[in-house]
Amino acid sequence: MSDEDSRSVGEQAENTSTFTLEDTEGCDTEPSEVQQEPGAISKEFPADKYYNYEELHSRPTITPDSEIPENLLHFSHSFGYDSRRRSNLKLLDETTLMFIAGNLLVLLDVSTKQQRYLRSCSGGGIGALAVHPTREFFTVAEKGNHPIIVVYEYPSLRPCRVLRGGTKCKFSCVDFNLDGSLLASVGGAPDYRLTLWNWRQEEVMQSCKGISQEVYRVSFSPYDPERLTSSGSGHIKFWKIATTFTGLKLQGVMGHFGKTAATDIEGYVELPDGKVVSGTEWGNLLLWEGNTVRVEICQKEERNCHVGMVQPFNLEDGQLMTFGADGAVRVWDLERINTANISGTSSRFEMEPINELVVGHNVWLSSVVRSSLPDSYIWFVQDSNGAIWKLDLSFTNMAADPECLFSFHSGAIQGLDVSKKSHLMATTTLDRSVRVFDFVANRELITTRFNQGGTTLGWAPPMVNQSGGLLVTGFEDGVVRLLELYNPQRLQGAAERSPETDAQLRLRQAFKPHNAPVSAVAYDRSGEILATGSSDCTVWFFTVGEWYNPIGYIHVPGPVKALDWSPNSHSKSRLLILCHNGHVVEVYSPDPGAQESSKTFKLHNLPRRSFRFKSIKSRIKREEEVKKRQGAKEKKMKERAERFKEIREEGIVFLEEEEEEEKKDLPAICFPNPPSPVCCGFYSQPGQFWLSMGGFDAGFLYHCKLSEDQDEDPLQRQDEPFAFRHISDADDNPICSMTFSSDRQLLLCGMQSGSIRVYPLQPGDHSLTSMQAYWALNVHDNEYGHLRHVRCSLDDLFVLTAGDDGNIFCFCLLPPEELQKTLGTKTKIPSPRVGLENEALARDIEDPTAYCIETAKKKMEKDNLRREAELKEAETQRRLVELRRRFKQVLNDNQSLPEHIQLKPEELLLDRRFYEQAEKLKARKVMEVRKQMAWEQERCSIALRKLQEWSEGSLQADIITVVAIRSDHRVSTYRLPAFRWASTPNKPQIINHRNGDRESGQERRKPRADPSKDSQQTEDQCLEEVVLQPTVVAKARVKLGDRQEEKLRKAAEKAQQARAKIERRKQEWAQIYAEKPEEDYMDPEDVQAIFEAKENLGEFIKGKQLRIHEQQSKMNRRIVALRDSKVRLVSWMAAQAQRLQEVQRGLPAHRRQPPPTLATLLPEETLERKLQVSQATLERYRTLREQRIKCVDQGEQEEAVSLLEQLEKEMKLEEEEDKEKGEDGSSTVSAGTRYDQETQVELSELEVELQMEDEIRMLHEQNCLRQQMESSVCQFDTDLLQLYRHKLHLDSQMKLDDLQLLTLFQEMMLLKQFEKREGELQERLNVCIQEEKNISLKLEEYNELLELKRSNIAKLQERESSLQLRERRLDLEELLAEEKSIAKSLKKEIDMLIKKDKLVRTSRQSVETDLELINQEKQLKMDELDVVVPLRLDQIAFLSNGSMPSDLREASVLNRTELHRLQQLKLQLEAENIEQKDLLRQAQLQRNRLVREAKHKVTRIQELELESNELQMKKFGRLVDLEALHMLTGSRRLEELKQEKRLLEAAQAKEIRHWDVKIEEALEASTEAMKTHNELLYKLSTLYEEKMELEIKINARQKKLGRQQFQDHRRRVNQDAIQQLQELLKKQSQQAEALQKRISLLSSRGGHVLPHNCARLAPMTPLPTPTSDKSIQGASNWPELHQ
Repeated sequence: MSDEDSRSVGEQAENTSTFTLEDTEGCDTEPSEVQQEPGAISKEFPADKYYNYEELHSRPTITPDSEIPENLLHFSHSFGYDSRRRSNLKLLDETTLMFIAGNLLVLLDVSTKQQRYLRSCSGGGIGALAVHPTREFFTVAEKGNHPIIVVYEYPSLRPCRVLRGGTKCKFSCVDFNLDGSLLASVGGAPDYRLTLWNWRQEEVMQSCKGISQEVYRVSFSPYDPERLTSSGSGHIKFWKIATTFTGLKLQGVMGHFGKTAATDIEGYVELPDGKVVSGTEWGNLLLWEGNTVRVEICQKEERNCHVGMVQPFNLEDGQLMTFGADGAVRVWDLERINTANISGTSSRFEMEPINELVVGHNVWLSSVVRSSLPDSYIWFVQDSNGAIWKLDLSFTNMAADPECLFSFHSGAIQGLDVSKKSHLMATTTLDRSVRVFDFVANRELITTRFNQGGTTLGWAPPMVNQSGGLLVTGFEDGVVRLLELYNPQRLQGAAERSPETDAQLRLRQAFKPHNAPVSAVAYDRSGEILATGSSDCTVWFFTVGEWYNPIGYIHVPGPVKALDWSPNSHSKSRLLILCHNGHVVEVYSPDPGAQESSKTFKLHNLPRRSFRFKSIKSRIKREEEVKKRQGAKEKKMKERAERFKEIREEGIVFLEEEEEEEKKDLPAICFPNPPSPVCCGFYSQPGQFWLSMGGFDAGFLYHCKLSEDQDEDPLQRQDEPFAFRHISDADDNPICSMTFSSDRQLLLCGMQSGSIRVYPLQPGDHSLTSMQAYWALNVHDNEYGHLRHVRCSLDDLFVLTAGDDGNIFCFCLLPPEELQKTLGTKTKIPSPRVGLENEALARDIEDPTAYCIETAKKKMEKDNLRREAELKEAETQRRLVELRRRFKQVLNDNQSLPEHIQLKPEELLLDRRFYEQAEKLKARKVMEVRKQMAWEQERCSIALRKLQEWSEGSLQADIITVVAIRSDHRVSTYRLPAFRWASTPNKPQIINHRNGDRESGQERRKPRADPSKDSQQTEDQCLEEVVLQPTVVAKARVKLGDRQEEKLRKAAEKAQQARAKIERRKQEWAQIYAEKPEEDYMDPEDVQAIFEAKENLGEFIKGKQLRIHEQQSKMNRRIVALRDSKVRLVSWMAAQAQRLQEVQRGLPAHRRQPPPTLATLLPEETLERKLQVSQATLERYRTLREQRIKCVDQGEQEEAVSLLEQLEKEMKLEEEEDKEKGEDGSSTVSAGTRYDQETQVELSELEVELQMEDEIRMLHEQNCLRQQMESSVCQFDTDLLQLYRHKLHLDSQMKLDDLQLLTLFQEMMLLKQFEKREGELQERLNVCIQEEKNISLKLEEYNELLELKRSNIAKLQERESSLQLRERRLDLEELLAEEKSIAKSLKKEIDMLIKKDKLVRTSRQSVETDLELINQEKQLKMDELDVVVPLRLDQIAFLSNGSMPSDLREASVLNRTELHRLQQLKLQLEAENIEQKDLLRQAQLQRNRLVREAKHKVTRIQELELESNELQMKKFGRLVDLEALHMLTGSRRLEELKQEKRLLEAAQAKEIRHWDVKIEEALEASTEAMKTHNELLYKLSTLYEEKMELEIKINARQKKLGRQQFQDHRRRVNQDAIQQLQELLKKQSQQAEALQKRISLLSSRGGHVLPHNCARLAPMTPLPTPTSDKSIQGASNWPELHQ
């Protein structure tokens, strides 16, 4: 942004008519929440009034009474973009984009790339943005303590409205409605409040809590102005704005995901019909109807719509557009989405997008805004990977390609440093890029990307690289890369190439010292050594030069946080290593030329000192508290001494208070576990350094010193800082980074809250004693924008900051005008090295799994040792071969000598011990080899055993075919794999909850019934105590008479009989209720049958399969037995044929009969012979295998013929040759016989006779042999034919069984398919029934309690009417009010339970309906199953027009026996139906009679209960427990009390009679006195009249006398008379009151209490007393006397 642009915002705000309020400056104060009441008259806010921006925006915080100027730092430029923030891109007009950058709002001009800025008003950051539909306004919702919402006018950027009171901490999202009249805002934690604003009048229309989860978005419906939608973490909520007589009301309904997994919802689009389409985390779309998910939408073959998070964002022309984290924009058919339904068992709806646009690789689209031009298809897109794109979504052939407008870093800035030679800045992040900026021209020079993300970065000092263009960058895979920055235009031949940019980064060297991310790099003060640290707890040292070579490395106690070389002021060069876990290590600079070992780079002898931080914060707090209390104590002592002089009594009070205060505990000393992390640090003096700690120890800078005693283990030592500096307002806000200006007069600190602090320091202040006042400004995001990098430029004119929010800010210490004058020249980019254009590119390390330097050296050393060992072994082998050759030559020479000269083998042995040693060594090696090969031997033996088992079992799995000898019949075995049990559905668990529920209900009712009785008794006792309050006087026990003793005994017997009768009746009722069946009673036999059917369904199928398997196995055994008999027959026939051949040799040729055809065994009859091989075959296989290996090694290409196939061919050839040899032998034998016959000589007669006998015998034997062979063959063929027919019959049976088993499996799978749904509904039904039972039990309990309270209220009202004493009446009224309030609350509970019962009943009915529908559907599915029945044509009797129809689906399959049985069953069912109808009619009549009797009995019971209650009220005055009354035994104490009562009544009656006499006498006396008094009063009045007449006369006569004396005398006389009369009146009134009290006391001493239905007598009117009459008359005469 140019300086003119940055100033224009404030100038425009000042030139307008401003509207300032007193509370606009204190934005952090808590405002009162204002809500417009309905009907109230609100003050109209002027439309042309604006706030003053300069008074509204936040300002730097400066220590009071300091001389630090407010404009210490001037904001210059923002180089970053918080691309990971949600919806951080808005469009104000066609060329202006708006986004949030920490505490700034950036307005970016797309065409000119200029920026304008607005600061936040609260200083706590900005939470969300929204643009008005007219684009004339935009709103900024802030963060902080009670943040505000500021509405700015555009393009003037004047704040026109300020909204207060919407949330406590921050706003997460805001949105205008369609016409822009309302604004909706949602707050963040902890209140998550949704607020509707009339923003033009700064009024809250309605406010309520949204949901206790983070909300990502809220929006008004574009189709219904009274609907809103909000979504966020794991939820979506649908709101309705209802207008009531009290005003607007927000009603929200939470969306239920149902079977779909809950997901975070970033975006959604509302459809015109009210449905909502939302995205998911896994990339599919959800269609919401109402508040439930109707369907989940995916692509074909259940592929996700997008990869990663998906958001729908636009609905236009019947098409829905979505974008996702995969960088693609896809268009979907809205009509198909709107009508999508779930089909089959899948819960997803599959469809393909209409159009698709892939923006680019490594693109994560997270937010889009549309161009402000009408009918425009241009969209601006926020890329979470650090870019802003411009897309043309017209999806036409003329559409432009995606254009990347701006590119930024993505995520937290991991490394930042500035050049020591020019105004250049380099940064790196985990987005795998390194960028270089010119912060004077406010532009990015070059961006270079790598395979791994960058973690740290440092700029080489000028002493290392004079041009200032060398960067050292560390990456997350442990690689360190040296990058050269240069101007390519200054290369030789650059004019010919015309490079596009004026800066370029070139890889100079890459090496990998670490196996974990590199966390720090640093050059020593001489520029000769480079140190690198990593989170793998190692620090490496390299020599600096044209090529960086490793010196070595050391291990440190923790992950390296920072490296700091000692400054030039120190005498020796040392490296301070700060570890993240609180360890600090100082090492000396290693010698670059010293190499300790050739096997490893580890530096064992490098001197080092260790420091392990020990927390002292709790001790500091404790000491501060002690000082605070000591100061307060001293102050109080002074006040006490001053006040003690004035008031001496207050000293003791102060002393007691002081002692009480001393008892308060001091803060405890504690140590954090795990230890606090180190944030940053730096050297102060040799051996001393400052540390900034995070976590528990934040809020201080600790001055630490390295101990000289380093004998202790570094991991166990505990070192405390020797000094510290308190950092104000930093207990939860530690310093993350620190840097000094070049003159060390300014200390710049980056805080965890994202603010920058500047502390002015005195020169040479190593102890930071001048670190008091500071200047602070919130720049980065206060929540996650931890400011980890602060740097000053080479001339200290610029300050650069970078935080975890991805923002990079530039500040200057001079105003823009002075800065332009100071910086006259352009920033210089370093020139390239000489000959750089001729150098080859350095080799990069791209494989993240490559070896590090130490591992590579160890591997190389290991390889060298292995290579040396191999050479040594080869030399030894060569020598052995030479010796063996020479020894063989000696042996040959020895053998060539004559025998008597030859040496014996024993003589060739040089020493017997060598032979024995060799034998021992051989035996030992053989044993070792056997041990080594033991596992292999066991493996081979197991493999052999498995092959043997397989060969045995394969006979069942393979098919053996037995072929007849004289016919073509053949029979084969069944293929029988290993039998596996059929999978059956899980057995249902039938659990009867009814008894348990009933018992639990009774148990719940029982403990509540007893307390009610107890409470009733206690209440009655309390009432009696309140109402009567009798005085109990302990007296001696009264002896009872014989009559009373007999009465007690009879009462006890009667109670015992009543108790036994009641118990007997209870047992009878319990038995009756136990025998009474429940409403859902089921016959136990039916339950057991159902249970057995469910249990045995799988067993039945298993048994069916087992029977099939057994029959097939039996048939297989018979076939195998037949095969074995054929094998025996073949061998026997071979023997017989050989015998026949021997017999035929002795017969002439014409006598020989042709031998029968010999049976042969086919290969399919003896499959096991394939696995039988001879030793010769194995040897031949080994030979062929070796030949094949040699051919492969020689590279010869042959046909890929298997060795086994080649071996089989050779075996067949050998068999054929053997057969030919046999035939040749037989022909030779026959030829020999013929030759013998031809060459035989003539025989004698005897010899001829003997020959004839032999011939006859041989002919007979020949015939017998042929017959035996023929008969055996025929018998075998007969057996095979019989077995063949039996197998055909078995095949038909097996096929029928398989078809039946298939039907059973189909039924079982169908039942299993419905089992889950039915189980869920049954569970819901059980829950509804259980809730209904619980509600009914609660209703009964509450009704009982309500009746009890009503009876108590009635009793209290009756007693209230009978009480006259005021105190007791008030207590009774309090009890009555309490009982009424309890009864009212019980009535409310009962009403609520009745409503709940109705809802539960409705839900139960719906569940029962669904269950019935499922049963019907299940039965329908069962009926639809096809059953296969084989039929012969003669069995079909279903004919149509004399011919068999083609469709037999309407036919039934029955046999005659079954048909006859069905006909008989039909007759039986008809008869049974008639019988059952008669039984039903009789049962209905009996039921009607029982119902009438039950109604009559109920009515009679109610009448008897009313009569019983009336009798109880008349007799006892209240309802009592009759059973308890019947079981009451005679109480001896009661009888004694009755006797005592009678005696007391007699004595009191006597005393009452005595007092009655006295009262009558007193009444008579008082009557006489009253009469006397009346007479006296009458006389007095007469005298008074006469006196008045006399006075008139005297006055008339004595006018001349002095009036004063006469009046005084008359007044004295009158006063004396009045005083006497008053005393008399007072005395008589006291007597009357005493008599009245005596009368009332005597009337209540009788102890009789009137019944409740008897009215009390009217109170007695007090008797007239003479004093009262006199007082009245005297009062009437007093005025006359005064006159």
